[in-house]
Formats: sequence, C-alpha cells, structure tokens
Amino acid sequence: MKSAVETLNPTRVRLSIEVPFEELKDSLDAAYKKINQQVTVKGFRKGKIPARVIDQRFGRGAVLEEAVNDALPKFYTDAVNEAELNVLGQPEVDITELKDGETLNFTAEVDVRPAIEIPDYSGIEVEVDAVEVSEEDVDKAVEELRERFASTAPVERAAEDGDVVTLDLEAKVDGEVLEDGVASGVSYTIGSGELLDGIDDAVKGVEAGGEATFASELKGGSAAGKEAEVTVKVTQVAKRELPELDDDFAQLASEFDTLEEMRGDSRKRLENMKQYDQATQAQERVLEKLLELVEVPVPEKLLEDEINTRKHNLEHHQLGQMGLDLEKYLEIQGKTAEEFDAETKEAAVKGIKTQFVLDELVNKEKLNVNQEELTEHLMRRAASSGMSPDQFAQQVVEGGQVPMLVGEVARGKALAVVVEAATVKDTNGELVDLDDEDEDEVSAEGSTEEAAEEATEAPKADAAEASEEKTEA
Repeated sequence: MKSAVETLNPTRVRLSIEVPFEELKDSLDAAYKKINQQVTVKGFRKGKIPARVIDQRFGRGAVLEEAVNDALPKFYTDAVNEAELNVLGQPEVDITELKDGETLNFTAEVDVRPAIEIPDYSGIEVEVDAVEVSEEDVDKAVEELRERFASTAPVERAAEDGDVVTLDLEAKVDGEVLEDGVASGVSYTIGSGELLDGIDDAVKGVEAGGEATFASELKGGSAAGKEAEVTVKVTQVAKRELPELDDDFAQLASEFDTLEEMRGDSRKRLENMKQYDQATQAQERVLEKLLELVEVPVPEKLLEDEINTRKHNLEHHQLGQMGLDLEKYLEIQGKTAEEFDAETKEAAVKGIKTQFVLDELVNKEKLNVNQEELTEHLMRRAASSGMSPDQFAQQVVEGGQVPMLVGEVARGKALAVVVEAATVKDTNGELVDLDDEDEDEVSAEGSTEEAAEEATEAPKADAAEASEEKTEA
C-alpha cells in the first residue's frame, strides 16, 4: 500500500491511497465466505459454493463491493497511522479507481487537530472578587437556618403571605379536566412562587373550606405551556412560627452551645464558599486570557457536529424533562432563534478551542494522570450524576469512556498549571494565593469550570473510531 497526504487547510487533509490487488486477498476470501453463507445454489451444499459459481450467478461486482467495504477501514487506518495524523470524526471516502486484479485507489478527506503553538502564559493577570463576608451575610445565613426549623400551627382565619396552606387543585383546559391536572393535599407556602403563577393572589384571603378559581399557564405535564382554568380549595391554613434566636436554637440547629459560636461557624462557611467561588472565577478568567493568546483554527465539520449535539441535548433531554419545546424555551428566555443559534455557536467554538489548547498543554507540560486522581474524578462525576461510584464506574467501563475521563482530569491539571503561573489579584488589589487542591478541581465534569466542561464534551474521534465506518464501494 502507498499513501500520500495533502493538506487542504489547517484542519483538513486528503489522503490518497493506492492498494495493490493482492493485498485485497483476505477481504476477497472473506467476501466469498460471507456470500456463501447468505445464498443457496441448487446442486451445492450451503457454504460450499465455488467462487466461480458465485461470480457467474451473482456477479463479480457484488464480491468486489463486499471486499472493498471490508478492506477500506483497515487501509485508511494504516495510512492515518503511517502519516501520524490526529484525525477527528469520520472520513469522506471516494473510490477513484477499482480495477479487478490490478489495483484499488481511493481518497479520504478528514478533519485533523490543528497544530497549536502555546505561547508564554506566565504573564497572564486577572482580577477576581475579594473574599468579604459582612454581618448582613451572616444574618441571612442564620435566618435561612432558622427558616428550616420553623414549625406550623393551624389558624382559624383567612390565609396571608407566609402562611402554609394545604390545597386540593384541579386544572381544566378547554373545559376538560386534565388526567394529570388533579392533586390533593398539596402543601404550599404563600409567596414562595413554587407553584402556579397567580396562585398567591387566589388563595390569599381564603379560609379553610373556601375555594377560588384563577387562570394560569401550566409549567409542566401533558398540557405544558397551555392556559388552564385552575380551581383551588383550601383545606387548612397554618401559620409559620420561627424559633427564637438564642443559645437554645444554636444547640437545636448545630453542634454549638451558643448563638455566637454558631454565627462564627456560619461566617467561616461563607468565607470558604466565597474562596471557592473566587478560585472558580480565577480559573474562568485565566482560561479566557489564555484563549486570547492562542490562534486556534476550528474544523468546520467538528463545529457543525458540536452545535447539533448541543441543540439535541437541550431539546431532547433538558427541555424534554421540563415539558418544554425549544420555541417555548426561547420565549421564556426572551431570545430569538437567531440569538440562540449565535450563542450556541459561540459556546461550541469556545468549547472546542478550550479542549484543543488544554490538550496541547497536557503534551507540552508532559502531564500524566495517576490512579488516585482518576478515582477521585470518577467519584465526583458519580456524585454529580446521582449514581453510586460502582454504578458509574461500570457504565464508564462498559461504554469505553475511561480515556474520556482521563482526558478530563489531564485538562484540569493543565489549566491548574496556567492558573498557578498567572498573577491573580482581588478587587482590593491584594494578591490571591490559590492552593493546588482548588486548582485541581478544574475539569470538565459539571464542576466550577464551565469552559473546561464544554471542552471535554466536544466530539472526539481517532483513527480506530474512524476505521469502524464502512464505506460503500
């Protein structure tokens, strides 16, 4: 086999491959064997039909087609490996010449990872929010804790803001009661905004045993997005009672003996949260600066596939679970289809560029992933997916996704290297010291770094994947 590579642009090449006919022998034998098992010819046992009879009865062309389809992926993969190409996605194959007994010539156009030069990134400087916790922040945290320990007591009066009411609901659309539009014993806090639009005004002023009817657009279910007539009956009105803010409450709600100790712990927790947010902000802004320094061509086909994947995941997974379609989602978001397409493309481009740059950094810095790092990453991914570590690990192994997880960890480490080299100051002008643990959390796994997450989700393919694609002769 002979092959040559022609660079069409920084992200696409054309392979020209010449295969002597004798190198097709194994594929031709396999083609005759396959056809033998599929057809019957009178006078011959199944599987024992001579090749000349198959040629006469079914045509030599059918055998050649089967043989070429079998052989192309192997020869393509050999050519890719010989040229040391880092291919992306499936090739577009064109058979330019097929002479029986002489030669098979074909071309394969495929996207490749662009060559990227990583410049000196030690001069990157970014500004992040300062870690500041006010008394008001602590008051709010303590009040939220107090709300969690609130109790309720039934009252004989009309419902007011903040009351907890028990409701029976019935929703009608076009005069018909919906099968999934009936509920009873629903507990609802007036003013929380957790149910239907308009329900607060409807139930306020209603006593236990009373009912009201109002119009509201349904947020989910079989009639999501439609206007419904909702009848609500109040079966109980209860007043929320908050515990006193004293040492007794501290002992009830925490492991501390005094309210002051509990407030101090709340302050420390808020500081830790703000430090985590600060580290996340630093990672995001350093990555943005890094991408500004690097010229990254984006393969058109890869970008098209990534955009389609993002749209598919949004429409058929996220929105589907919410009972929404894309049109309704855009209406809620106040966006036009054109704005949505532009934003999706921008996010896809950033995701692909991020992956390319961080992968190049992994190579440049010779970063490796050890078993402990991979295990920790797997545990975090399992937690974010709502699965047990064993279940998630089994799914990863069965799906052949271990290399993907390794890549996520490696990219996280690459970004951590850049963050460590950068100068990070807060809005008060103070230098921020980000420890390694925070930086190593950066990976594309639904963690704090959205751009790195997008990067690992960008479509990836290698020669082995491409070789599985059968191309018709």
